[in-house]
This record gives sequence, C-alpha cells and structure tokens, in this order.
Amino acid sequence: MTAWVHGRVQGVGFRWFTRARALELGLVGHATNHQDGRVLVIAEGPRPALEQLLAWLRSGQTPGEVRFVVESWDPARGDLTGFVER
Repeated sequence: MTAWVHGRVQGVGFRWFTRARALELGLVGHATNHQDGRVLVIAEGPRPALEQLLAWLRSGQTPGEVRFVVESWDPARGDLTGFVER
C-alpha cells in the first residue's frame, strides 16, 4: 500500500507513531517526509493489517493534523524489511 498523507504531519512525531503502529501490525516499509509537507507511507503485509494502518492514518488519532490521505494498492515487491522513518 502506498499512502500520501496531507496536512500538518511533519515535525510532530507522525512518522515515529506511524512506524510504531505499523510494527504492532506486523507490517514492513517506511514513512518518509517530502519537501512539500506530505508524508509518504509505503507498507507491505497482510491486507487486513494494511487496512487497519490506513484507518489509523485517517482516524484523527495521529500526531499533527491529517487533512486527507490518498492511497493506492499495488502488489507487494517483497524487498522491504522492518519499518523505518526516513
């Protein structure tokens, strides 16, 4: 799953919390800040766990302020390990 998170999501611990939630769900991937203020979340794992992560991203329970999330679903590449902040 690829998710672009829009809002005030940089400098507020958003990537750290996303990493913690992803690891709880058994997912691999990364959360990366982009210069335009968005955070890119790439995650692989079981579809139900990915849907839980996506629901959390949209829940209003994240650090900062998420305005909206745009996601896409692609086949897993299988080359990711762990979940890191970039």
